[in-house]
Amino acid sequence: MTAFILLITIGILIWGYYRSRPYGRPGIMSWLQSITLMLPWLLFFGLSAAGVFLNLASVLFLFVGSTLAYILIGRQLRSAANTEELLKRSMANAQVNGASPTTPVSPTTSDPDSTSVPATSEAKSEVKSEVKNTDFSIPAMPAEDVQAVKGIFGIDTFFATETIPYQDGVIFRGNLRGDSQYSHDQLSANLKAIATPDGGSLGDRYRLFLIEGPEAKPVVVVLPSSNDPKPTTLVQGGLAGVLAIATLATSLETAGVLRGFDFFAEPQRFAEVWPISLGIVVVLAIHELGHWAMARRHQVKLSPPFFIPTWQIGSFGALTRFQSLLPNRSVLFDVAFAGPALGGLVALGMLSAGLLLSHSGSLFQIPAEFFQGSILVGTLARLFLGSALQQPLVDIHPLVIVGWLGLVITAINLMPAGQLDGGRIVQAIYGRKTAGRLTVVTLIVLFLATLANPLALYWAIVILFLQRDLERPALNELVEPDDTRAALGLLALFLMAATLLPLTPALAGRLGIGG
Repeated sequence: MTAFILLITIGILIWGYYRSRPYGRPGIMSWLQSITLMLPWLLFFGLSAAGVFLNLASVLFLFVGSTLAYILIGRQLRSAANTEELLKRSMANAQVNGASPTTPVSPTTSDPDSTSVPATSEAKSEVKSEVKNTDFSIPAMPAEDVQAVKGIFGIDTFFATETIPYQDGVIFRGNLRGDSQYSHDQLSANLKAIATPDGGSLGDRYRLFLIEGPEAKPVVVVLPSSNDPKPTTLVQGGLAGVLAIATLATSLETAGVLRGFDFFAEPQRFAEVWPISLGIVVVLAIHELGHWAMARRHQVKLSPPFFIPTWQIGSFGALTRFQSLLPNRSVLFDVAFAGPALGGLVALGMLSAGLLLSHSGSLFQIPAEFFQGSILVGTLARLFLGSALQQPLVDIHPLVIVGWLGLVITAINLMPAGQLDGGRIVQAIYGRKTAGRLTVVTLIVLFLATLANPLALYWAIVILFLQRDLERPALNELVEPDDTRAALGLLALFLMAATLLPLTPALAGRLGIGG
């Protein structure tokens, strides 16, 4: 059987290779990406079938190595794809201007920081000789649109000095002459006022971004509205529904494990698990309701939540994406913060109520050492339960468990990584550069935490493959959130750390937790 599965796997890899060859280098690199995802599993199960069992460190090394390879190949893939796209556009522009593919074309504007892109190994061999002299500084935007957009600038808003092609639009370098919010509003209004031959306006056809350039100077980026976030498709909506149902199932199973039995093996004991399961679902629902309410207040569209079910704690929370552009970083903060703020308050209220209701003979008995697993929960337990924490076993109300799980789910989503709530909060307050660095730090910490808790590995993998990218820039990236938002963000990150980090033995001893 093992040999049969191995042959099928090799056959699939070979079939994928021949399917990728017609697409050139990008196709081969996509095939390599699929191999990097499959390789750890193939090695793990293959060696297990052969009687060789890997320890946790070796498994972790395989996953980290394959993930890094996946990311590196992905960057090369995007670079190759962008180069091919530039080649195609240059050919098309040359033909439109009546020039042959081998004739240099005069650029619309000059860019002292950029040069013509020569033929490299990333280009297809059959077009190398045809485009080796082509200038890639021709913008993809129609020339008449570029000229029209140039007219929106003024000495009281943004004085443009240089035009650079970027993706399907252009970048305007220059000097910001006024308040960033006023300048962006005025430039956007000017863009909206320019009529197009079809009766519309350039403001409908293009989006104007005011961001910080690589040289820490404001630049204006104009991109087609076709690049706007796309609405959720019917298939994606169906997937969200399936994941929600799966989360209900895992919440029931988590409640069953807490009660000491397998719910799916004994479904007739539903009455024993539904209160705990309902508590988990309520925290999740309140969390997402917070996002939705704040997004509606700012007239921002959100996708339906894609819940991530897990057997250990019921759910990791949900992934959501913005379906419209954000006006500024303050809106990004508000939407990201509202979910964990509401969900965390509900979970904290459940925990506090549970501690108040706990008494001798309560439903659950847990070792006192369990309260050393969280600085926040341990401190609150010491405040409410007092000397009871010095006993080997502590009687607690079920709400303590539900509130604790809710706090953990909230804290996990507040980790400062990628498009998690915490990552969005950091990006809103400190900018994209800091958010990117903290994402890397968070992933490293999670992989190290795997040595003590395998749950950290699952969440690290989710972040790496689904949430590691930062949120796209707001229309006005230069306006920073106010001090109140910055303070609330720091408080949220502090409570996240206090929830997930354990008490040191010395501190637990001083608090009298665990005898």
